[in-house]
This record gives sequence, structure tokens and C-alpha cells, in this order.
Amino acid sequence: MQGRLARDGLAGVILRAIAGYGLNRRDNILAFESRNFHVTKSYLAKTGEVNPAWILVDASGHVVGRLAVKLATILMGKHKPQYTPHVDTGDFIVVINADKIRFGGRRMAHPTHPNFTAKMVSKTYDHYTGYPGGRKVIPAAEMLERKPEEIIRLAVRRMLPKNKLGRHMLKKLKVYRGGEHPHQSQVPQPKAV
Repeated sequence: MQGRLARDGLAGVILRAIAGYGLNRRDNILAFESRNFHVTKSYLAKTGEVNPAWILVDASGHVVGRLAVKLATILMGKHKPQYTPHVDTGDFIVVINADKIRFGGRRMAHPTHPNFTAKMVSKTYDHYTGYPGGRKVIPAAEMLERKPEEIIRLAVRRMLPKNKLGRHMLKKLKVYRGGEHPHQSQVPQPKAV
């Protein structure tokens, strides 16, 4: 084949393959592959090319898990066509009214919380202090009163990649208890999630 290719050139080999002159099966395959060599390349974003936007999300009335899925998708950049798995293509997110978030499950009567559910009683958050016997378990209802920002942050953290890139993505999530936030200079665009 190499002798024929050198003597007749690639165009001659292709013409013989089309006409069926004196070429064996291997020669036909080579000629076919050389004709169909146009391969489209996938776009891969580079770290310096990405311009993250700032998005403002109001968490009041949203269920924790359903909101966390949408926030994690935006932080990873999967909502953009130039998503690249190994590059942080996501946007910054400012979440306000974290104290008005709710859990799924059957609603229950409660004197102070209007969206109290059975899951707030059964779900627990635990951490370890580092001392022997230092495991601390906090029910979701108490966590909602103490640190509602942490509920959203932990839910989103568990949906991001478990590596350096995931930790970098989580730093772009800014969660605040009330309706005010210190990021007015970035002009976050409100987005209904």
C-alpha cells in the first residue's frame, strides 16, 4: 500500500478505491478513512477565559434540597453551553432570606415557625469537635434558628465535586440570613429559581 501511495498519491488510491481497481480490503479501508478525516473538536474553556456573573436568589419559601440542586448546577456552570468539567465555569450566587427556607415533609403545627414540617424534627446535623466523645448533634429546627445559612451551604456542598475544584466553587456561594447583602457593588442580577 505504501508503494502505491507513494507512486500514485492519495488521490489516485482514493480514485482506485472508488472504482474498485486492484485494491484489497485493507486498501479500501485506508482510503475510506483518509476521505472522512474531518473531526469536529469539542470546546474546552480555559481558566482565564471565564467571566462569572453574579446572581441574586431569594430563598424564601423554597425547599432546601430542591433549591440546593439548582444552586449547585449554577455554581458548577452546567447551565452554560461552555461547561467544562475540569474548569470552574460557574457563576457567583448571593442567596438572601435563608431564614425563610423550608424542609420537605408533612406540615405540623408550630407556634413560631409557619413552615414547620416533620422533617425538621427528624433530620439532624452533626459535627465532631475533635475531642473524645465530642460529637455534637443538632436537630434541623434548632439549626434553622441558629445558623440558617449553614443549612443551605451544607446542602449545596454535598452536591458539588469532592475535590479542590468543588471547594473553590463553594467559595462563590454567599448566603445571608435576611434580605440585605454586602454585594451591591457587584450588581447581582435577580433570578427566579
